[in-house]
Amino acid sequence: MENIKVHYLEEGLEPLCYVDGKSDWIDLRAARTVELRAGEFALIPLGVAIALPEGYEAHIVPRSSTFKNYGLLQTNSMGVVDCSYRGDGDQWRMPVYATRDTRVEKNARICQFRVVQNQPRLTFETVDRLEGPDRGGFGSTGK
Repeated sequence: MENIKVHYLEEGLEPLCYVDGKSDWIDLRAARTVELRAGEFALIPLGVAIALPEGYEAHIVPRSSTFKNYGLLQTNSMGVVDCSYRGDGDQWRMPVYATRDTRVEKNARICQFRVVQNQPRLTFETVDRLEGPDRGGFGSTGK
């Protein structure tokens, strides 16, 4: 089991925990109350700086209820934090775009993350033909 050091940057934040014990995703909370008008962008502070182990990264995504509850879209779809972002001042934030006027209270669970091992180093080989089946070129639905 890896030990991960967390520096809380705001008083009164709930500590990191797994999502209701049902998943290996970990909730992140707004570090302060944020009010946004429709069409505004903000970097919502999450109140933590985390020292990930060497060779690991964190993937940050909205919770399934974030859009329904707040009308917020994470502007980069998924945030990636690598292990070099590990200083006391390297606070994690969630970049959001408000689709309606909204208020996010301090300690509201707005996103979640998981820690994953970095992808191994890959090499790429150019070939004239692939051996796999041709499914029509567009996901599982085909043409």
